[in-house]
Amino acid sequence: MIQIISDSGTLYSQIEAEKKGLYTIPLQVVVDHKSYKDYESITSTELLQMIDQKKVPSTSLPSVGERIELYNTLTGKGDEVIDITIANGLSGAYASAQMAKEECEHPQMVTVVDSNTLAGPMRALVDEALKMAQAGDSKEAIVAMLDHSIPTEVSFLIPQDFSFLKRGGRISGVEAGIGGFLKLIPVMMRKQQSHEEGSRLVNFSLCRTMKKAFVKMADHMEKKGVGAGYTIYISHANNMEDAAKAEAYFAERFPDAKLVVMPLSPAFITQGGPKCLAVQAIQIIQ
Repeated sequence: MIQIISDSGTLYSQIEAEKKGLYTIPLQVVVDHKSYKDYESITSTELLQMIDQKKVPSTSLPSVGERIELYNTLTGKGDEVIDITIANGLSGAYASAQMAKEECEHPQMVTVVDSNTLAGPMRALVDEALKMAQAGDSKEAIVAMLDHSIPTEVSFLIPQDFSFLKRGGRISGVEAGIGGFLKLIPVMMRKQQSHEEGSRLVNFSLCRTMKKAFVKMADHMEKKGVGAGYTIYISHANNMEDAAKAEAYFAERFPDAKLVVMPLSPAFITQGGPKCLAVQAIQIIQ
């Protein structure tokens, strides 16, 4: 049997994942030198309260040993493993998974896949991989689905506080300075640098209103072919007001696409900052 592994980058808690038959490893949030497991020992509300108290959170990866142990447990029972990670460059999860594969007892039974994305689209990839695995599809068929679907993804982020992205290394100091200095709404876009360098958030547009930001994103998504067969994910860090506006706009602009609105996890709030808003889209291709 094939087992699908991922992490809380899917916005699944371990409890939610277990109900589906999925294995997830929680990312970790560090506040005042204390580590909290994403969803397990800290909630988004608790983290936002800490930020309001001027505490500065950071993220850290689960130990490589935790992944090795899970790989060994599953492959020791004769199961093959496909581990789908957050985009390399936006997280160290891919490198950590590769290291765990090299150190585990049966590396030939482990396949690590860089999702090139995170949050909503990553969940879509993991959900489809899990569905195929449970239906008895081959490892080759699942990896082929991932290879065809990943390039359809497009991701935007509207941050409210650039200091979170800068601390996490997701943007450069210059980009953070521009975003913080101008009284405009910044739109960041995930861009693939190279296979080695991975993904990075880059400046996409500066807009005077949220509506104009939506228009800019939608125009780009149309050029990318977003439409029927796509799912558009709107994720937010305690920002239901802008999320509702985005849902209404993108539902009208892309009537043939499926729309999903989700709250972000503590780990993602640590990276994107309070009130950030993500708009992402992906098409699953068999």
